[in-house]
Amino acid sequence: MHTPLLRGSELRILETRHADVAPPLMERAGRAAAAFARKLLQGSRAPVLVFAGPGNNGGDARVLARVLKEQGIAATVVGIDDKVPAGDYGLAVDGLFGIGLTRPIAGEYAELIARINAFPGPVLALDIPSGLDGDTGRVLGAAVRATHTISFIGGKPGLYTLDGPDHCGEVSVANLDLKLDDFPGALLGVDDFRECLKPRAKNSHKGSYGSLAVIGGAAGMTGAALLAARAGLKLGAGRVFVGLLQPLAVDPLQPELMLRTPDDALAQATAVVVGPGLGASDAAAEILRRATTADFPLLLDADALNLLAAHPVLAARIARREAPTVITPHPAEAARLLTTTTEAVQADRVGAALQLAQRFKAHVALKGCGTVVAHPDGCWRINTSGNPGLASAGTGDVLSGMAGALLAQGWPAAAALSGAVHLHGAAADALAATGAGPIGIAAGELIPVARTLLNRLIAKNG
Repeated sequence: MHTPLLRGSELRILETRHADVAPPLMERAGRAAAAFARKLLQGSRAPVLVFAGPGNNGGDARVLARVLKEQGIAATVVGIDDKVPAGDYGLAVDGLFGIGLTRPIAGEYAELIARINAFPGPVLALDIPSGLDGDTGRVLGAAVRATHTISFIGGKPGLYTLDGPDHCGEVSVANLDLKLDDFPGALLGVDDFRECLKPRAKNSHKGSYGSLAVIGGAAGMTGAALLAARAGLKLGAGRVFVGLLQPLAVDPLQPELMLRTPDDALAQATAVVVGPGLGASDAAAEILRRATTADFPLLLDADALNLLAAHPVLAARIARREAPTVITPHPAEAARLLTTTTEAVQADRVGAALQLAQRFKAHVALKGCGTVVAHPDGCWRINTSGNPGLASAGTGDVLSGMAGALLAQGWPAAAALSGAVHLHGAAADALAATGAGPIGIAAGELIPVARTLLNRLIAKNG
């Protein structure tokens, strides 16, 4: 079951539609927050310090304070202009600004947020930590660093991407007993690819699971192509061909890979990954041109994306393809494709991913903290698996190979990309859980762990 993510415009529509419900939304939100606060107090009756701003977020906070008092827990409310009282409080509640904030926080308001951030105990943010943009995850001048956030009606994209995960702590969603329509955004989860998690038939052979071609590996960059190919092999492609621009006789660590020229690799493929270590030469551009004419699923990453940005004719050809196209840019690559800046992409990651999906009629994974997966039909997801251990050279190549393997096995493009993004992050989480991360995770370490996780998911689903 998906956790819906609501952008500000969608939330306003819902709030207007339910303006006359009884009890009112503010009462419901405050009561839900009070129940959550009681849980954080863990049976203690320590007093609670409630920071309440002038808007709806402050209204939610005041309802919380009133309900706690009714239940015998002292709650001191501090407004924007009030002095913060001294005392031994068990919990601080942030109800200052919420999602309605539009300008950067500065001056005395920034000082008040600093006081909240200095609180020695748990900090509960209502809806979203004050100072964080609910749609984008940008910090507007200064932002509360909460240990917990309770988000009302649905999740907010800004909680899960860019700076959001560093400020929101553990997120819970209270839907306030509202039945939500089908909105295009949600958290990415196993349900996005569950239908593909099927056990293999006993009567099958390597040809049953497709042939993946990985094209790239110019001089000095063969490692990128080999990492992608190794990931493709261990995520289940029946055969993996590596079309290297810099010839090699064999991959000594993975001799099962078949090393070919780019043209020979393309001729064998049922799905293709182009870009890892491809370079920007004329030969690389010609290889990409030939790949775009193919009628099989095509994943473009790294240098292939930079070539698209530099060759508008190639970019236009991608948008006209009938077979599925997948692209996996990091923010700088996305900026080149959109002829904008990296800062602009990061300022609205969901919007940028949706623009790319529409422009190229492609399934998009905009990588980064809270990878955004967007599809040509306007649906989008934010991935929550993964950790800073993925900030390491080669992890993007591994992701492209994983997605390529699932495409080669016949997964629909949306499911293949969602599955690869989820497994990629989950592998990093599994390594961190054993103490082998997040610091020092090497890209190749993700591959066997992701294979294990995929097999476990199939066994569990089957």
